[in-house]
Amino acid sequence: MVALGLTGCTADGEPAPSQPVVQLGAPGQPNRTLSPEEAGAIEAPTHVEADVVFMRNMIDHHYQAIVMTGFVDGRTDDRDIRLLAERMKVSQEDEVDLMAKWMQERSQPIRGDGHDGHGANAMPGMLTQEQLDRLEAAEGDEFDRLFLEYMIQHHEGALQMVDDLYRDGGGQEPAIGEFARHVESDQGIEIARMHEMLAARAS
Repeated sequence: MVALGLTGCTADGEPAPSQPVVQLGAPGQPNRTLSPEEAGAIEAPTHVEADVVFMRNMIDHHYQAIVMTGFVDGRTDDRDIRLLAERMKVSQEDEVDLMAKWMQERSQPIRGDGHDGHGANAMPGMLTQEQLDRLEAAEGDEFDRLFLEYMIQHHEGALQMVDDLYRDGGGQEPAIGEFARHVESDQGIEIARMHEMLAARAS
């Protein structure tokens, strides 16, 4: 790991002296100050195969969440559920566009044609066809409960996919690392909110 120094400007507009770049040593080893030439040669990590697999699978994962939010209209009048679903739909559609752009910029084929992605290669949290059919057929209070329970399952699967990304050595490229952290934070917050909504309905 490398701790990068910052450069700035003095009050009279002259560039301030650059701070040294320190390479952190391994456990038990001393740190080392890099020369300007060594610091300039440092390159940001590039993507690896685990990143590509994560993005490709997450596109399909997001598509199923979008399908689920599409069931809301006509099945519930609950304002909180409708607002939650609309926020999720907009967020996940924007993220699909972001992921597709990431793949295209790296000349990677995009799999994610809108099908539900369940089956032998199901990803964590993905609903089965039986679950999707049950959600689609439900209405009112039953729909609200199933929507929250199934979306919690779906979101928890996304968090597992982030964990798997890092376990497999991915997430080091700055762009994908930022995206993975966003998924982890955003969906974690939504999981907590959905648990609160379920608890309120149970009481």
